[in-house]
Formats: sequence, structure tokens, C-alpha cells
Amino acid sequence: MPKSIAEPPDSKTAQLVIITGVSGSGKGTVLKALEDLGYYAVDNLPIGLIPKFAELTKDSANVRRAALVVDIREGSTLKQFPSIFKRLRRRVPATLLFLEADDSTLVRRFSETRRPHPLGAEATVLSSLKDEREQLKPIRRLANLSIDTSKLNVHELRALISANFQDTQENNKIVVYVNSFGFRHGVPADSDLVFDVRFLPNPNYIPEFKKLTGRHPSVARYIRSFPQTGEFINRISELLIYLLPHYIREGKSYLTISFGCTGGHHRSVLIADEIYKRLKKAGFTVKAHHRDTGKG
Repeated sequence: MPKSIAEPPDSKTAQLVIITGVSGSGKGTVLKALEDLGYYAVDNLPIGLIPKFAELTKDSANVRRAALVVDIREGSTLKQFPSIFKRLRRRVPATLLFLEADDSTLVRRFSETRRPHPLGAEATVLSSLKDEREQLKPIRRLANLSIDTSKLNVHELRALISANFQDTQENNKIVVYVNSFGFRHGVPADSDLVFDVRFLPNPNYIPEFKKLTGRHPSVARYIRSFPQTGEFINRISELLIYLLPHYIREGKSYLTISFGCTGGHHRSVLIADEIYKRLKKAGFTVKAHHRDTGKG
């Protein structure tokens, strides 16, 4: 049974969030995250009841925001959803959130949970996913927001949903991932922005710094001793603080920024940490990750 949670006092208008997407992409996690934010949550409501449910939400004094899941479990009636949603959003403020992930991630998740794909156990998971994606194409095209959960764990996905749907200031409605890496090990494939910091003097050539990282006070002090370090941090911070609101207005829900040096141990680590601090101080939701500090 769905649970009703008290509406936050600062919410002014009715809102309906419909969660859909590929099986295994995290729809249950998102529904629970929205429920924790004060949404009246319903899983797998029959499609024919959605318009009535939306009207009840709109007219209710106690339930002003609601979230529900619509997915492949609907069977043949899923074909009716696009036309229903088009009519619905003309009457009710509605957001269609589409979740997806790559095939290898979804196969791994099904293997870990040992649950069959909703289309049945007769076919392989990969075959069922292909069939499901084909059936979901008309719905995906209508989505206001799409999230690829391939590289997100449960906690990161919940944070992303909170950043997008919690009543908060605009500049919190994006999750920024700040990474350090070594070009020697390849550029992170999920990077949206990449900055090369190999123009800074390399601490690796100083014997006492070789086995340390940019987080060590002595190494950090050495890198900061060069004027171009501070100027780069200031200029990049200003650029990102300028850009992020524009990304938000274009519907970007997360941004991955990667800083690379030769090995990913010293310069990129220090720069990533400093940018992380600047963006966090500016009010953004930021996560830092140092990919290559454990590599030789």
C-alpha cells in the first residue's frame, strides 16, 4: 500500500511525477526517494486510473505532490500511455522521468538480485531488455528528464533525485562529480568537461613526493607555490560557477568534470580537491573522486 507523507510547507503547486524506464534501472529507488521528499507514492498504478489519480491529487488539500511508476508490467495497455500522458500534462503539472542503464549493468543487477525480467524467464535477460527498450521508445521520447543510472549507486541516485525534486534553490538542482585521473590510464569515459593540468610542475620528479599524493600537505604546498596554480583554480572556479546555472536551465541533472595529470597522483588530485571546495562553498551538490591514486 502507498504511504502518504505530509507535504513540505513551502510547496506551492500540485505536481505529479511519473517514473518509467527500463527494468533494473532503479525505479523503485527513485519512488522511495520521492516518497521521502514528501510525495504520495504509488507503484504500478493501472494506466487507466492515472487521469483520475492526477485529478484527485490536484484537488486534494492534503496530497499536493505525488509520484507513481509506470513500466513494462502494464503489458499491452502500455501502448495507451503516450496519448494519456499528452492529455494529462495539459491539465496537471506533470513530469515524466525516464530511467535507463547500459545492458551490461542491467544484466549484472538482475544476476545479483536473482530476479527474472518482468517479460518472463523464457528468454535471456539481454533479449528481454531489447524487447523492452523497443516497447518503451514512444514513452522515452516524451520524457522531461532522463537519467542513466549505469554508474550510480543507490545513494548517488537518491542524492540526484533529491537535488532535482526537493524544494530548494536553483543552484542545488544538479549533482557535480569532480574527478582526478592520470592520462597514462586513459580519460574517464563519462567526463563532460576535461581539463589538462600537466602545465603545472610535476612533483613526481621530487623523490620525497613520488609515493605521496596531492592530498599530502607537503605536496599540496609545493603545487600551490607556483602562481599559475592559484590563477588556474580561480579562473576555472569562476568559469564553472558561471556555467552551472546554464546547464541547469537546459535540464542537465548531473555534470562530470575531470582534471588530469600524467599519473593521477599529484597535480590533478590537488586541483580537483580545490575545485570541489569552491563549488561546494558556492552552494552546489558536489562529489569528489580520485580514480588513479592507487595505481602505479
